[in-house]
Amino acid sequence: MGPGAEVTVGETPPEEGTLASRADPWDIQQEALQCCLLPSAKSQAKIPLETVKSWADAFGGEIYSIMTKYSGSLLLQKKYKDVEPTLKIKEVDGLELVKKFSEEMESMLRRKVEAVERLVEAAEDADLNHEFNSSLAFDYYNSLLINEKDENDNYVELGDEFILEPNEHFNNLLVNTTYSDVQLPTNVYNKDPGILNGVYMSEALNPIFVDNFQRDPTLTWQYFGSSTGFFRLYPGIKWMPDENGVISFDCRNRGWYIQAATSPKDIIIVVDISGSMKGLLMTIAKHTIITILDTLGENDFVNIIAYNDYVHYVEPCFKGILVQADRDNREHFKQLVDELQAKGVGTVNKAVLESFKILREFREAGQGGLCNQAIMLITDGAVEDYESVFEKYNWPDRKVRVFTYLIGREVTFAQNVKWIACNNKGYYTQISTLADVQENVMEYLHVLSRPMVINHDHDIIWTEAYMDSALFASQAQSLLLMTTVAMPVFSKKNETRSHGILLGVVGSDVPLRELLKLAPRYKLGVHGYAFLNTNNGYILSHPDLRPLYREGKKLKPKPNYNSVDLSEVEWEDQDEILRTAMINGETGYLAMDVKVPVDKGKRVLFLTNDYFFTDISGTPFSLGVVLSRGHGEYILLGNTSVEEGLHDLLQPDLTLANEWIYCITDIDPDHRKLSQLEAMIRFLTGEEPDLECDEDLVQEVLFDAVVTAPMEAYWTALALNMSDKTEQEVETAFLGTRAGLMRSLLYVGSEKLSNRQFLTLGDKESIFTMDHFPLWYRRAAEHPPGSFIYSITSEEGSEGGSKPEVVTVSTSVAVTVDGKTAIAAAVGVQIKLELLQRKFWMATRQCSGVDGVCPLSCQDENLNCFLIDNNGFIFISKGSTETGKFFGEVDGSVMTQLLNMGMFRQVTMYDYQAMCKMPYHHHSGARPLLSPIYTFLAAVKWLISDFLVWVVDWSVHNSGVRTHLHYVTRIAKSVFHHSHKHKKHDMLQPCDTEYPVFVYETTIKETNGLIECGDCQKMFVAQQIANSNLLLLVTDATCDCSIFPPVLLEAKEVKYNASVKCDRMRSQKLRRRPDTCHAFHPEENAQDCGGAAEISASLTLLLLALVTFALLLR
Repeated sequence: MGPGAEVTVGETPPEEGTLASRADPWDIQQEALQCCLLPSAKSQAKIPLETVKSWADAFGGEIYSIMTKYSGSLLLQKKYKDVEPTLKIKEVDGLELVKKFSEEMESMLRRKVEAVERLVEAAEDADLNHEFNSSLAFDYYNSLLINEKDENDNYVELGDEFILEPNEHFNNLLVNTTYSDVQLPTNVYNKDPGILNGVYMSEALNPIFVDNFQRDPTLTWQYFGSSTGFFRLYPGIKWMPDENGVISFDCRNRGWYIQAATSPKDIIIVVDISGSMKGLLMTIAKHTIITILDTLGENDFVNIIAYNDYVHYVEPCFKGILVQADRDNREHFKQLVDELQAKGVGTVNKAVLESFKILREFREAGQGGLCNQAIMLITDGAVEDYESVFEKYNWPDRKVRVFTYLIGREVTFAQNVKWIACNNKGYYTQISTLADVQENVMEYLHVLSRPMVINHDHDIIWTEAYMDSALFASQAQSLLLMTTVAMPVFSKKNETRSHGILLGVVGSDVPLRELLKLAPRYKLGVHGYAFLNTNNGYILSHPDLRPLYREGKKLKPKPNYNSVDLSEVEWEDQDEILRTAMINGETGYLAMDVKVPVDKGKRVLFLTNDYFFTDISGTPFSLGVVLSRGHGEYILLGNTSVEEGLHDLLQPDLTLANEWIYCITDIDPDHRKLSQLEAMIRFLTGEEPDLECDEDLVQEVLFDAVVTAPMEAYWTALALNMSDKTEQEVETAFLGTRAGLMRSLLYVGSEKLSNRQFLTLGDKESIFTMDHFPLWYRRAAEHPPGSFIYSITSEEGSEGGSKPEVVTVSTSVAVTVDGKTAIAAAVGVQIKLELLQRKFWMATRQCSGVDGVCPLSCQDENLNCFLIDNNGFIFISKGSTETGKFFGEVDGSVMTQLLNMGMFRQVTMYDYQAMCKMPYHHHSGARPLLSPIYTFLAAVKWLISDFLVWVVDWSVHNSGVRTHLHYVTRIAKSVFHHSHKHKKHDMLQPCDTEYPVFVYETTIKETNGLIECGDCQKMFVAQQIANSNLLLLVTDATCDCSIFPPVLLEAKEVKYNASVKCDRMRSQKLRRRPDTCHAFHPEENAQDCGGAAEISASLTLLLLALVTFALLLR
């Protein structure tokens, strides 16, 4: 076609995919011409193709000239080209790398284990040498009361002066590194003789805490959780109650305590929902179930059966099986338990029979935990003859323990219920109030721990990932997580050996960021990363793990944040080859083509990744290292002298990635205040010879500092000579190298910057972090060197986002040695959007007409002109409100045709960590536990009943009055407050979503066509802008094509029908069981099986209690 040629095309659009992406745009145009003519309609506007091309060329040439000038990209390319002869490019051996990282992680974790072992030895020796003294009087540092004074300005009891100072190693919290202090939950009396003796004995841990920290300054929190409920923490801190004055933290409820205290367990909870359980009894029963669920972890298996006239599985989908007690399933069970209603007559036999069958089937099939098995029976009474069931299914081996919980104050059936527990190696407790639940449920853990304690098996356990809330605001999401190493502490006294007394659990936290420091970013390339997963296939650490979600203005942990499966993050591992190998602890390699979402899912990178994996010896963890094919598997090695490099390091425009470890600064307290750049300079100058630095990385930094040094002078010279409007709209020049070195220069005063967050901690996507290279670097690396990537940036802050003001522009700098090409750096500028807009409208007024008069321009009313990027986002259009929007939202007709013609393609992405809004459902016949009115009544009932019990206790003992009553009042407030919040915020739930990303096919430089829109045909022309990721799109503005729906970017929830959903819930993914199991011991004293607490009270008080309950429960 010659200048001014016109196209008339019509017909119905070809089906999606029929016009495949081709390298020759002419073929595309010809196919469109042949298939699309409809003679009945007339094109409303004719758009000369050559004119559009001339606009694109003029605009492209102009902006390329501006970007190369102000970024200095050509200079930087030349500087790296000049040193190519001295460079070496080394291919990374991924298997060698992952093994090296694993060995270093194993060594680091081993040091944590040794610290815990020293604490265990000290605690057990202290107990051996301590004689219980029921009248012991002893003051200790109570973490709630320290530094508290009374009205006379005297320190309160247990609240002496306790010096607290901010400490960077502990996230700047106020701590005391010379001493530990003691925390107790509100329901534990701080002067109880058992507590006082335990606290006194555990004072022996103080010097060990301090010594451990001196030996290994990377240690964080160390602690001892006692079986009596107190928690000794080092370093000591001030513990704050919640808004209701309640301290609900109970160390015995934490995953590290439970896992260390017991082996894996299969649990079936059997709950009585007969009519006699109505009212407060049902409330207590539900709370008991929830408390039991909270004692389970991902190595345990569970199901819940409710019984009255019939046997009901609370989740019918789980009929006949056990499911893993991960966070997802536990939360699901809690919601179902909330809806249970009491009615009918209770027949426990069938429920217990069903439980034994399931446990036997799983045991014989080699499924479940394959260790402890137990039935938890929750009832207000048992009158049937159940002995035959136990004879048939559990005696004489008694492989299944039975724990019984008698709900309420009624003691008529106490002996029956106790007989069940005592004859099946279990434990019996009576739970009369909500306040009794926690302590009574904990008893079963002590029973399950007996075999391990008698055998003195000190198993080392590592927990799944969990959240350290103190780090919410200061760290990247994936670095908020911790794991804990823990070991049980036993009584070594011979006289109590058969009782198997568990004294508690010792533990220490390991922030996962400490592990990731041992897999340096610079060794993994632009897109590479390291990740960790557990023996159950759950993610321990992964850069794509998103444990938090935003609710209003607050960040909160997702309900399932620590049970995200590897297959849900590396979701293209559809056959789970990678997952299976890593769970089995194998060492190996796998290649996968992957689609990597970036820029909050708006864009996607297509990479071929090589996965290298191995286990971490002595732990249940596996390590994976990912390197992207091509430049991602090469390391650039340069050489320069320390003197030359040091000179260029001292330039003011230079910074280093402060989250990377160039030098270890967190061991010596004197080094903690140094930035990485300051530490490196002191190391190189010899000021701090004790600093330990990564010499390979330091050498890379020195080399990059020398090569990039001329950029400072270049940018400065430009800044000193800036005068015209264009120059005032270029705001910042910047560069980054693969060693984490960055240089930048402001072309305008800092007060005039449109985006002040850029290149700061306020915009983590724009800087080097432990998780990733900057987004402008990552995107530039996947485009040809010299071709600029443009992306719209808007400053965060206002609700609902703000109008884009600046454009970030970057390009990569590559070097080639011996046929190997590596990315050495990326360089760019940040400009005002107005600069692009002004150059765009100027270019689209030009033409090549002979007489100099343009026959048409983008200013014409019958034309719409757009500048869009390679993902379809609008940079420039006539409608200023359209900037930043996806083009398909604005013009569905043209976007649909571009998709059909193959110029754009839709890529479907999946998010298995999404949060979706769920409608609040409420069964009309049910009274949910957390319904505010019902909870309030339950709390009132409980408060009055507990008050009566207190009166009874007081009449006998006359002790602990204020403590207990104050506790009851505060807990009641807490329950009511929680119920209020629960309904209000129970809106977002974890879900799976799919969403589209649209990608430009770069081999198609230009295309055009006509769209049949009923009464008219709409013409469009698309033209690539050279040396960029931009497209010029000119469309007919006069033809109404609104019959085409918009093309949207909305994420849609993946809905599963009932059958598929059930199959997914029942599916048992591959997992690796813990190595040890302690289920039984022949010396175990099974007769220690609990008993009813007897209360001595006057007849009047008992009658008063009965009358009150009768009135309240009507």
